[in-house]
Amino acid sequence: MILLDPHPRPLELIFSAADKRRLEALGPVRWHDGAAPLAPEIVDALLPEMVALIGQTPLPKERLDRAPQLKFIANVESNFLPNIDYAECHRRNIHVIATSPVFSQPVAEMALGMALGAARGIPSADAAMRAGTESLYGVADNFSCFLLQGKTMGLVGFGQIGRALLPFLRPFQGRLLVHDPWIHPHGLVENGVTPASLEEIFEQCRVVFLLAATTTDNRGAIGKKHFERMAPGSVVVLVSRAGIVNYDELLDAAASGRIKAAIDVHPEEPIPKNHRARATPNTVLSAHRAGNLPEIWTEMGTRVVDDLELVLRGLPPQRCQRAVLETVSKYRSLPVKEMAGNR
Repeated sequence: MILLDPHPRPLELIFSAADKRRLEALGPVRWHDGAAPLAPEIVDALLPEMVALIGQTPLPKERLDRAPQLKFIANVESNFLPNIDYAECHRRNIHVIATSPVFSQPVAEMALGMALGAARGIPSADAAMRAGTESLYGVADNFSCFLLQGKTMGLVGFGQIGRALLPFLRPFQGRLLVHDPWIHPHGLVENGVTPASLEEIFEQCRVVFLLAATTTDNRGAIGKKHFERMAPGSVVVLVSRAGIVNYDELLDAAASGRIKAAIDVHPEEPIPKNHRARATPNTVLSAHRAGNLPEIWTEMGTRVVDDLELVLRGLPPQRCQRAVLETVSKYRSLPVKEMAGNR
């Protein structure tokens, strides 16, 4: 029996008709539309039969003890949340996966676009043209702008988004520095990037992409002392999770003119109407939309069914991100909001 509990993602945005048929071919499916979380008593009643769970349902050890057939848990919110006993799942060889890889390409493309927008002043130039306040045509509005070509750029975090972004940055022919304490430096070198400390990233890079998930190790770790190391007018692009930065210090650095900031994620979403971020100069703002494209939504369902097919054949999942016991307990990403397709 396969149980669906996809809230806050609407079921119809995850599974195409073809993937629904593929899922039903694997066994009886208890569908749930995702409009609200499945009632706890329903989950509890189905635990003895459940072979796979697709959703974000809490699974402490007490529930796992009552689910002897469970082999597969798929988080379609795309976060590893601290509501599962991952150690117990590991002990029982229950595969836990998340659909986060589907968002890597769109977030990487948006990150590059936001970097270009900030470096070249594209949003502010557009706003000035529309308001009729542009300066003399030509160089006048370009004194704070710069090319990405030949510039040293840095990536903080080299997971799925970082690896998707890398091919977009190589044509600019600059040095690429990466800081990721969860990856061995030799692994970074094999990918053609230079391992670096956080301090080296901010001291040497004209553009810094913040791509790491929030963890117990890095919450609020990037702030004023890092931004002050940057060359004046450099760009910080935040498209992963707002929890890794001191958000106010990021806005302070932009407001002072020290840096330019391109920000897609915020500590409070939606940000209040009167939040200072909305009026902070030297910023490019986006409402957590970098990964949220309708054309990739049903890819979540495709990858989940692919991996469930593999697991039921006695093979490990390959299409989604797997929960690694040594690191999964460190994740501290906030749950996504109740919103259609939100990542």
